[in-house]
Amino acid sequence: MIFGGVKPGDYKGNLKYQKDRVFAFALPLGGLDDVKWATGAGAITMGFPAICDTDVPVIHPTGVCTYEEVDKELDHDKIVQKAIEVRGLKVLVEKPPIPIAYGPAFEGERIRKEETFIEFGGTRSPAFEWAKLRELEEIEDGKVNIIGENWKERYEQGGVMPLGILVEIAGRKMQPDFLSIVERRLHHNINEGQGIWHMGQRDINWIRISHAAKQAGFSLEDIGKIHHAMTHKRFSTIIDKVEITLFTDEEDVVKWREEARIDWKLRDERLASLTDESVDTFYSCLLCQSFAPSHVCVITPERLGLCGAYNWLDGKAAYEIDPTGGNQPVPKGELVDPRFGRYTGVDDYLKQASGGAVETLNLYTIMENPMTSCGCFECIVAIIPEANGVMIVQRGHTGMTPIGMKFSTLAGTVGGGVQTPGFMGIGVNFITSKKFLFGDGGIKRIVWMTKAIKERVKDKFQQIAEAEGVPDLLDKIADETVCEDSEKLVEFLTEAGHPALEMESII
Repeated sequence: MIFGGVKPGDYKGNLKYQKDRVFAFALPLGGLDDVKWATGAGAITMGFPAICDTDVPVIHPTGVCTYEEVDKELDHDKIVQKAIEVRGLKVLVEKPPIPIAYGPAFEGERIRKEETFIEFGGTRSPAFEWAKLRELEEIEDGKVNIIGENWKERYEQGGVMPLGILVEIAGRKMQPDFLSIVERRLHHNINEGQGIWHMGQRDINWIRISHAAKQAGFSLEDIGKIHHAMTHKRFSTIIDKVEITLFTDEEDVVKWREEARIDWKLRDERLASLTDESVDTFYSCLLCQSFAPSHVCVITPERLGLCGAYNWLDGKAAYEIDPTGGNQPVPKGELVDPRFGRYTGVDDYLKQASGGAVETLNLYTIMENPMTSCGCFECIVAIIPEANGVMIVQRGHTGMTPIGMKFSTLAGTVGGGVQTPGFMGIGVNFITSKKFLFGDGGIKRIVWMTKAIKERVKDKFQQIAEAEGVPDLLDKIADETVCEDSEKLVEFLTEAGHPALEMESII
């Protein structure tokens, strides 16, 4: 009554305060006599569930307690965890139990090649990070599994290793729509550690551990500890359990990566029925501003985030989970230019969110006020003036491109949060959106695209090409097996009869 401000005699207010604010529970151990039954019933009346170590009937929620009123756990090693779960008690830590300094101050840290002890993913080895939804009874909270032959010895040698990160999540309020948000936060989980670095997401993630972090005692298991602790901290309202599994053998990484890709594809396909015109609100993503302070992603139903991990539904769900987080609603406002995709509400938001660095955005063109990029884009789109079109190259492609630059060089030009007409970072799935370069001529502007991207988008691309009246367009688009310079590209396009050569000048 002192702490809750409940007046004497207000038994309803007292009981409600106990239920909502006093996170206690009862543990009746051993056989249950009349005294224990009566005491347990009294605890339940106050909103405190009773968890027994004997085979008692389970009483499911009726509104007196937050969740179950009577439950059982016969294993004494697990009974306290069961009680915490049933009571809805959240135990959070400010810093993961790891041997290096940890906090937002280290998020912009870069680790150069010569400073690197070991790295995973990127173009060096197969890798992925995948959040998967489980039932509460299927996983063990706090458990970190590392699967792989001689993984300790291989880690100690340094260099390069494959790494698959499976984050299994369970929670009474957790929804499948929230998985992408949890997944994208894995980027921040790693980057807040001193001496460790993360880039990318899904199956293009890249992690580096510095010599300094290794000397401090940072181990492979600590990656799991970070994700467990910080996932709980960031999503305490919806997540009750987190179990981490790390795969270090290439065969396992590739196998689980394929399962993850199926899940990601299903998530991405949920957006098919939504259009930019059918909603009145877009969503922003500011999660990469630690790398590029003036960069703002504007996510629409027909244009996903350039990292490929966030679509419009993800942004909406993220805002519901954390209204003050990095994903905020952006009222569209008035449509100023339907061809290039310029909205007054988007411009107003950009001025504020970019600190005045970006004042205008055209969502559907690469040539005039295109979207900025950070460094996490899946692909880069760049114009090839002599071919009157654009090329697309994905992260991980190491070969030359027709504009005379490799992906790594292009990334330095495109990233940094600066609008660069003619160059733009995108998510792969934007290629098969009806709004892709809508103001510039759409997919008919694509004149060169890597074989890997062709293979990934071919089915949906073919549907769009047929709808555009160019069913053989994919065959008329060159790739690295055809040419890697602009002169040979123009020869190929001329011979193939590519429609871009007949379109108005892109410049």
